[in-house]
Parts: sequence; C-alpha cells; structure tokens
Amino acid sequence: MSYMETPARWYLIQTKPRQEARAEEHLQRQQFECYRPLKAGAPKKRNPRAVSEEELFPGYLFIRMDQVHDNWYPIRSTRGVARIVTFGAHPVPVQDELIEQIRQRLLSPAPRPEFQQGEHVLIKSGSFCDIEAIFLTADGEERAVILLNLLQREQKVTLPISSLARMEARV
Repeated sequence: MSYMETPARWYLIQTKPRQEARAEEHLQRQQFECYRPLKAGAPKKRNPRAVSEEELFPGYLFIRMDQVHDNWYPIRSTRGVARIVTFGAHPVPVQDELIEQIRQRLLSPAPRPEFQQGEHVLIKSGSFCDIEAIFLTADGEERAVILLNLLQREQKVTLPISSLARMEARV
C-alpha cells in the first residue's frame, strides 16, 4: 500500500464530561464519521416502559479518520472534545474488528438468567468450576456477587453472571 492509499482508521476521542453527544454532533457536522456506543439503561422514572440509553464508554467516542488526508486540527477545538487519545505524540488506531465486535454485542445482548438473593447456584466455568455457591446480588449488568465457602470460611467473590447456572432440584 502506498503513501497515497492510506485507509481511514478508527481513533479514540476523549470528550469533556457528559458531552459525548455534543462532541459527536459537532464532529458529524464537520463530515467526520463517529461511533458512540450506547447501551440500554435503567427505565425512566416517568415512563417505566421507556428505557434510557447510557454511554458504553462514558467520556469517549470513536472517530474514523485518514491520518494523511483528513485535517486533524479542527478536532481539538470542536465543542465537547477534550482531546484525541494518543500514546506518546501519536494517535493509535483502534482495530476495525474491535469496533465491529462492539456493534455486534450491542445488537444482540445475551440473555442472562435472573437469580434471586440467597438462591443456590453452580459455577460452570473458571477456576471455581463445579462449585456450589449462594447468589448475593448483581454487580452491574454482567457480574454477580456470590458467597463461596472456601477453606471453611465464607468469601464474597465477583464473577461473570454468564458463569453461573441454577442448581438442579434435589430429591
């Protein structure tokens, strides 16, 4: 690939606090392609059926640019933008595959079982595989706090919810 054929790549922009949408809007007005991953948030207080959207990466958004042909200077003075994330003095591109994985994951959220506090669960992966525990609480959307009996002591451990399964009914 020659110098003139440099493809556009994704880069990370740090935004000013709670100004991700403003930065995205102003960058798009300058004809930049942006991606601000959003996830479903908590139900709204006034309308429980309506779900708010939350930033997947608060304070950041992705911008697609060509390092050679695009003008980077206006980005720094764009409303809502704090800076381009760099390592050393150079912006580091984000792999296209990573952006695509984020998009796919947000499009098809995995169903997760709902556990009740005090319910006995079985750990089905990781270093505690096939060990019984007690579900305490969800810690965010993808983690759970469980109570594990280790060496005659009860320990609170945080694991991915996906690594837990309901215990079969005992007869």
